[in-house]
Amino acid sequence: MTPVLLVPPAVEPVALADAKSWLKVDSTDDDGLITGLITSARMIIEQATRRRLITQGWRLIADAWPQSGLVAVPLAPFAALDAITVFDAGNNPQALAVTLPFIDATPDAARLSFTAAPLAPGPAIAGIYIDVSVGYGATGAAVPQPLLQAILMLIAHWYENRGDVLADSGAVRLPASVAALVAPFRAVRLT
Repeated sequence: MTPVLLVPPAVEPVALADAKSWLKVDSTDDDGLITGLITSARMIIEQATRRRLITQGWRLIADAWPQSGLVAVPLAPFAALDAITVFDAGNNPQALAVTLPFIDATPDAARLSFTAAPLAPGPAIAGIYIDVSVGYGATGAAVPQPLLQAILMLIAHWYENRGDVLADSGAVRLPASVAALVAPFRAVRLT
């Protein structure tokens, strides 16, 4: 199943004013840089935790329905099933009712279960689209505080350590304090 971002977060979990306050920056000279660092830090924290912080819309693309009838949602935390589209033999999109599957909406391991086989896709590849919403909420207020702190600390690290860095200097890893903050939030996949 291939996830594709459809609707990016409407806001960042950390506001520019909060990041500037954390950095003790009063001027507007670096606003563009700091805004970019906020987005980059969010993306790194999302990658490290395998979680989406602010509500986002994703499309899961599959070639066929699993034989087990169980579809695992590989994104967390799960918020909602938005749509299911299956392309028929004529490659025409057919919307399935989002009430068709039973939804185990466990935030960290959501699954869809079909008791009866849904419409089989006509195309050999990418014949099934499952649209989901994931994320802690619409604003940074919904994001766990340790993850917000990790973003601020990562922004400060990058802001203070600009320029070229040797690959063997540890630059490819999160600073230890940031890694410690995100560790409890890592979503683990066994499959």
